[in-house]
Amino acid sequence: MLLDEKGVLKPLAEKLKIISLGGLNEVGKNITVLEYGKDMIVVDCGIGFPEDDMYGIDLVVPDVSYLVKNASKIRGFFLTHGHEDHIGSLPYVLQQVQAPVHGTRLTIGLVKLKLSEHHLLDKTKLHTHEAGEIVKAGCFQVEFIHVNHSIADAVAFAIRTPVGTVVFSGDFKIDPTPVEGGIMDLTRLGQLGKEGVLAFLCDSTNAERPGYTPSERTVAEGFDGLFRNCRQRILITTFASNANRLQSILTTAHRYGRKVAVTGRSMENVLRVSTELGYLTVPPDTLIDINQVNTLPKEKVVIVTTGSQGENMSALYRIAFSGHRQVELQPGDRVMISASAIPGNEKAVSKIIDELYRKGAEVIYDKSSGLHVSGHACQEELRILHALLKPKFFIPVHGEQRMLQLHAKLAIGMGMKPSHVLISDLGKVIELSSKTMKFNGTVPAGKVFVDGSGVGDVGAQVLRDRKHLAQDGMIVVVANISEEDGGIITGPDIITRGFVYVKESGDLMDEMRFIAMNAIENTMRRGRLDYGAIKAAVKGDLSQYLYKVTRRNPMILPVINEV
Repeated sequence: MLLDEKGVLKPLAEKLKIISLGGLNEVGKNITVLEYGKDMIVVDCGIGFPEDDMYGIDLVVPDVSYLVKNASKIRGFFLTHGHEDHIGSLPYVLQQVQAPVHGTRLTIGLVKLKLSEHHLLDKTKLHTHEAGEIVKAGCFQVEFIHVNHSIADAVAFAIRTPVGTVVFSGDFKIDPTPVEGGIMDLTRLGQLGKEGVLAFLCDSTNAERPGYTPSERTVAEGFDGLFRNCRQRILITTFASNANRLQSILTTAHRYGRKVAVTGRSMENVLRVSTELGYLTVPPDTLIDINQVNTLPKEKVVIVTTGSQGENMSALYRIAFSGHRQVELQPGDRVMISASAIPGNEKAVSKIIDELYRKGAEVIYDKSSGLHVSGHACQEELRILHALLKPKFFIPVHGEQRMLQLHAKLAIGMGMKPSHVLISDLGKVIELSSKTMKFNGTVPAGKVFVDGSGVGDVGAQVLRDRKHLAQDGMIVVVANISEEDGGIITGPDIITRGFVYVKESGDLMDEMRFIAMNAIENTMRRGRLDYGAIKAAVKGDLSQYLYKVTRRNPMILPVINEV
């Protein structure tokens, strides 16, 4: 509220805008904008992983054209933690907009690695904060609050705005016995609830699951049971960023006299940064180089690898398919998959597990083995946060549609008015005053594809073409036509890729040549040399014939040359 010329309170002209550019109706690519007047801050800036039909795509980053358009307003990026789906897009976004980046020590340590690889470190102001600090950014004040997650130094944010306090949970769970960092700061969240919370944006990943998420310490107990009395070589794959899991592996290996080798660039980076910053303690004489694993007895070795999501060319993938330079899978190796498959990655993970079995390995991967617990809160933990914060408005985030819907239902079941709960979508603008919450317009939002070194140069049409080629193949029709009289000099020649094997389909190939020749000659009889018309006729006649005969619809590319 502001005072008018007579000193009387008048309503604020501006309203707080909350805009999700990623993280809704998907798992990953988390990025949310808070905007008030001439000030804007961005919470998280993550990547998404390509779906099965995104052929050739390496990464998915958010469409940040709205940020580019409003670059002068951005007062900072605020990062809840160091997972890829929360920091991975920063190198791509910071090439388009310049703003300071704020995070905790481990988060900023991981960001430094990313920015160095993209030659952006010297161009970006990085600010390191501890839980409990408050950072002023324009009209916003951002308070860092310690939470538990599957990576150290994760935080929630309490953001004071001119219309009220907005709380972002970030990714969290309530872990009463964390491996590192102490229990989540529930006391501070309760204080915020007493002070008054205008809006709560909360992680919805496990909104489908009843009860509580088990403690990370149960995984350490699971490792102990599988290491004890084991005479086999042990290979473990987990999320590269899970430093707490790495700590459990190192501690257990040391207890049973095993040496640990790490393979996979991302995991090596996390190990180095976490150790340098004191978030990981490596027991003495435990860590060895990957080149040394073949010099030791198998019962003295643990190999920790990337590849828990079945990623092509990850360390575990290369080990499973005999493509790793230093590690060759041996019959009897005990392979532990200490992770759950992210939605969409199930097939890739199953493919690796099948290959590991085929090579004679013992594979331990099911949930009952105790090798993995989620880093996200289940329903009872969500209820605890709602009860502590008592928000006026609620916006579920970070999850697919069913997760958002179930989280909204949970909040309403705890007494929130249905009109005070909004399920948003990418690009939708939520406007908040101290009394109201509603949708008001949209901004550009969506997916930008990273393919090799190209960012955004592969769009929907290219993906449709790749899908078309993958499903039905391609036919190229080549013909040379006389410049003088329009007659066919050579061809038409038929070249196929991914459609049929030429030597076994001679009759079909002859029929395609005949149809293409008729299409060219019939078009030429109309009296003028129109290459566009010739190509259209060839494509149309062949498509009709091939679908009738083969029930397939290959991509047809006519190439007509004038000689």
